Amino acid sequence: MYFKQFFDDKLAQYAYLVGCQANGTAVVIDPMRDIDQYIDAAAKENLTIIAAADTHIHADYISGLREFAERGVKVYASDEGDKDWKYEWLKNSDYNYELMTDGDEFKIGNITIRAWHTPGHTPEHLSFFVTDGAASDEPMGVATGDFVFVGDVGRPDLLESAAGQENVMEPSARTLFKTVESFKDVPEYVQVWPGHGAGSACGKALGAIPVTTVGYELNYNNSLKAATSEDNFVSFILEGQPEPPLYFARMKRDNKIGPAIIGGLPKAKRLTTKELGEVAKRDNSVILDTRERNEFAAGHIPGSLLSPLNKQFNTVAGSYITEEEDIYLIVEEHRLEEAIRDLFRIGLDNVKGYVNDRDLQIYKTQGGEFDTVEVVKFDILDKIGDDEAVLDVRKGSEYEEFHVEGSINYAHTRLLPNKDHLDKGTKYYVHCQSGGRSAVAAALLKRDGFKVALIDDEIENAKKAQTA
Repeated sequence: MYFKQFFDDKLAQYAYLVGCQANGTAVVIDPMRDIDQYIDAAAKENLTIIAAADTHIHADYISGLREFAERGVKVYASDEGDKDWKYEWLKNSDYNYELMTDGDEFKIGNITIRAWHTPGHTPEHLSFFVTDGAASDEPMGVATGDFVFVGDVGRPDLLESAAGQENVMEPSARTLFKTVESFKDVPEYVQVWPGHGAGSACGKALGAIPVTTVGYELNYNNSLKAATSEDNFVSFILEGQPEPPLYFARMKRDNKIGPAIIGGLPKAKRLTTKELGEVAKRDNSVILDTRERNEFAAGHIPGSLLSPLNKQFNTVAGSYITEEEDIYLIVEEHRLEEAIRDLFRIGLDNVKGYVNDRDLQIYKTQGGEFDTVEVVKFDILDKIGDDEAVLDVRKGSEYEEFHVEGSINYAHTRLLPNKDHLDKGTKYYVHCQSGGRSAVAAALLKRDGFKVALIDDEIENAKKAQTA
């Protein structure tokens, strides 16, 4: 059996290529939208991908299942859950597909893939046991999707906190408890191949180790260990979950009704300085600046959003840009495809053009309008006036642990819908833990006409200033 794990470090997402070398066929489990990466990897091993499967309707990225279906590959998806949790784009379509329920199987050469209904994170969630028939009639491992991670389990609150369903958080947690109980019956030697790793917002304490075993998780996974009783588990698993990025609701919708098929990655045109000036004045467009925050603060095109090309790029872009907006990037050429691919993975397809930093500086020398962001340190706290306020854009759990007295808290990933609660007559000093999240938040607020200053400083200095 051939086995390869793929990892995207920005979305902390794992996908799996499992192949039968005896007959040269393979399946991909939980593919991302840009499926060329799996096709190329399979070809290098003389494997042909003949199947693709999703564990569930994903919330944090666009699935590649439909892209595979478009190419004639047979796709497998869950038929568990109620009517609200079905793959609507598959039913009654002309695609080659099979909807699976608990215990259903399909084969790839000598390899058997068996569905196991594991609800709780979502109602329709499946995990897939993988058995290499050439070696054994027992499963080697299980692709658990967003059910069991290294060190954690999938959060059961997203249907309410991200997808907007009411009063489903606690019932989902109780369903997850029952699924966890069934996990305890799986042989301890079985490997666990999770759908996400450290950095994902699909849990609160995911580990960075790429694979684990059932036995290890039963002994050391705090979420599983909390399942001493149903009430204890529910209380533990719902406490301290981070605010989900705003775009999660859109991902759920798109993966349910069917992601758009646009024929591969968008092509972005390099803009002239004249075109850049015209773009800056358009209502339904956004300039997304991928430079570092100090460069952005020193000078940027008015109205630009900031999202450096780091591990938070998808999260910030997805939480601040709507699917209808045309996107123009400020990015260096050697990272252009990376940025476009990252946006494509979360359904932001309208990337129309770009300029690099040199183009930006030429635009400035030619008289193009530039703006700056005021940058301060936490020593400003004792100078806050009556028409000023401190805005903390960390997670709610961080805010509860410590916060500046009198400060307002909205997580940076939920700031777009909450900015209407802020007053444009007030100047906001925006901070986070060390300046990264507050920089992108300050840019968003400045674009929308708020008076802001970025506190680019370590939170420890706020603690010192407050206790002085």
